Amino acid sequence: MSPESASAAPAAPLGRVIAVANQKGGVGKTTTAVNLATALAACEKRVLVLDLDPQGNASTGFGIDRRYRSVGAYQVLTDGASITDAAVGTEVPGLSLVTSSVDLAGAEFELIDQDEREYRLRDALEKQPLPYDYILIDCPPSLGLLTLNALVAADAVLVPLQCEFYALEGLGHLLRTVERVKKSFNPDLTIQGIVLTMYDKRNNLSDLVASDVREHMGKLVYDAVIPRNVRVSEAPSHGKPVLIYDLKSPGSRAYLDLAREVLKQETEWVAA
Repeated sequence: MSPESASAAPAAPLGRVIAVANQKGGVGKTTTAVNLATALAACEKRVLVLDLDPQGNASTGFGIDRRYRSVGAYQVLTDGASITDAAVGTEVPGLSLVTSSVDLAGAEFELIDQDEREYRLRDALEKQPLPYDYILIDCPPSLGLLTLNALVAADAVLVPLQCEFYALEGLGHLLRTVERVKKSFNPDLTIQGIVLTMYDKRNNLSDLVASDVREHMGKLVYDAVIPRNVRVSEAPSHGKPVLIYDLKSPGSRAYLDLAREVLKQETEWVAA
């Protein structure tokens, strides 16, 4: 698929920046970034997804052909390309994307000797007003320099957490990293929330893990739970978010519920 032209909405102050992060792979991180962004766009929010994973799965999930990824996250971090120049439109109205490519894998090595390398993404986002209400950063499954750039640039971290035995152990590692980033680079960083993914109601372990996480993390855990759903798994192979691929599927309904919770959460924070 060729990209549509990115939205030309009037410039506005920087919207809320949310890093979707978990150092463990295979937990539904990219799936959550893609489909939460789509659900927010369906709620008439202007959304940008920034694909910061060298695997480029979010870019593939929106059906952006590799031929149209000549300017993307790599150029933003290493060459000073603007977010506006890098953003391309998608099939989802109101949703734009900064793509990833395999070149991004080398960015950590190229930036290692650069001054203020941790602030490259934050500086790029703040360089000019951007017409988005939400900017979701799909982080790689590691805690290296790319993820650090995302955490330094973000207002908050949203953590997809698979309903499996070692879930809390991995979560503890990530939360300690967030605290270190707060102390050293970004004192305003907060936890947006934790979303339970790959929930299988036929599996007692899913119930046990969900209860355990809610007991330890309390209100940080969203009520919306993302189920194991074949339509969610099929959608990326068609280059579509599941809400476009099959709106009536349980996975689509779950991501719409999550988007509503995120929006309600924002409203409550503003009121407070």
